[in-house]
Amino acid sequence: MQLQTRIPQNIQELLRCPTCHAKLKQVGEQFECTNSECATHFPVVDGIPVLINEQSSVFSINDFTSRRKTFFDNVSENKITNALRRFVPTIGKNVAGKSNYSRMSDVLLKQSASPRVLVIGGSILGEGMESLANNTAIDFIETDVSFGPRAMLICDAHDIPFDDESFDGVIAQAVLEHVVGPYRCSEEIYRVLKKQGVVYAETPFIQQVHGGRYDFTRFTYLGHRRLFRRFEEIDGGAACGPGMALAWSYKYFLLSFATSRLSKAFLRLFAKLTSFYLKYFDYYLINKPATLDAASAYYFMGRKSDQVLSDRDLIKLYIRNIVISAQEANYDRLHPMLFQLV
Repeated sequence: MQLQTRIPQNIQELLRCPTCHAKLKQVGEQFECTNSECATHFPVVDGIPVLINEQSSVFSINDFTSRRKTFFDNVSENKITNALRRFVPTIGKNVAGKSNYSRMSDVLLKQSASPRVLVIGGSILGEGMESLANNTAIDFIETDVSFGPRAMLICDAHDIPFDDESFDGVIAQAVLEHVVGPYRCSEEIYRVLKKQGVVYAETPFIQQVHGGRYDFTRFTYLGHRRLFRRFEEIDGGAACGPGMALAWSYKYFLLSFATSRLSKAFLRLFAKLTSFYLKYFDYYLINKPATLDAASAYYFMGRKSDQVLSDRDLIKLYIRNIVISAQEANYDRLHPMLFQLV
């Protein structure tokens, strides 16, 4: 009898043990590693396989079989809460996401008529992903460390339980700040991508803690590029601008004064009502060179490559210095002329 899961049969054949990378086989209502020295069993919960390497993950298989809260506390919020949120303005805006995902769709479809894309952190739909997710020509495998409406597989990005070169694309939106080893995750993304496969990632720079105990790392623009140094850049830049960064800082400044849940809720609402407009500046600022020093989050789209970006070449990408140097050069030429006029 075929084990019923949310993962299509052709994708199940690509599954590998997250501990030793051996093939998996169905044993009753679970998967078992075929490596006799490993022989780890992995349960299926409500049609969702739980493939966690307990030797290296901060999560355990029991977290999911016992349905403990992992990353998300509010994936299935009640209808009243969701209704109220519609009337409260948000302080964040992903300015670049929608167009970037549209471009990624074009890149993927040029490489394959039916590309296969792995989404890491995909239990809920990412901001701006609607057009990409609705493209029926693209097969999505959506994974996360939380149960959610779109989750097909529970796995940890430090040990992606798929065979080498399984995917045409990988998406990690607002994920890599929440992993303890982002460079390990980047290597795993590289491993499961096919040759010329495409990665798309969005990761915060100026954002306060928003994942509780599961929030570890921030990246500058160059730091984010270095994270994907084994990829040839297709595009990269700011996804969320300085306006959003300022609004977040203002909100968390106010929350610092909270002494109770009620005061925290009031200050959170007050912050949104008095700073939501700041995000609209980002439509103007998002592509300005100086924004790369002040963005709330960055994006990177790149193609798997055999070449590695060296650190010496990395620091040459600091665009703002180039702009300022050009401005200073123009000033130096004008400076003698100003004295002649005086």
